[in-house]
Amino acid sequence: MVGCSPNEISSAEAILVGALSSGVNAPTWIVLQITFLLLALCFTAMLYLAFFSSDFVIAGHVLLLVTIGAVLFVLLNRFLAETGFVPVEQQMQEMGIHKPESTEKDKRN
Repeated sequence: MVGCSPNEISSAEAILVGALSSGVNAPTWIVLQITFLLLALCFTAMLYLAFFSSDFVIAGHVLLLVTIGAVLFVLLNRFLAETGFVPVEQQMQEMGIHKPESTEKDKRN
């Protein structure tokens, strides 16, 4: 990954860099959205099973989990709307993984 050009960064590397550095890049946010979608599917199945069971206390607990997940997703969306995304290249430079392009050009000249 050291000295890679921005075109050579794979999505797995971008997600790993996004998880370890400050800010959120676009590939990391896509993975988070997929995770929230799968969480919503699991909660929907749990809610379906809880409503058809004879114990409505479980249904209340599952509704509380659904509410917590929905609020977390909405808050993350609002936070990203205010802060915006960080480019992967900038995150790599902050972590010291990627050399700035200007120094690579200076070495060639």
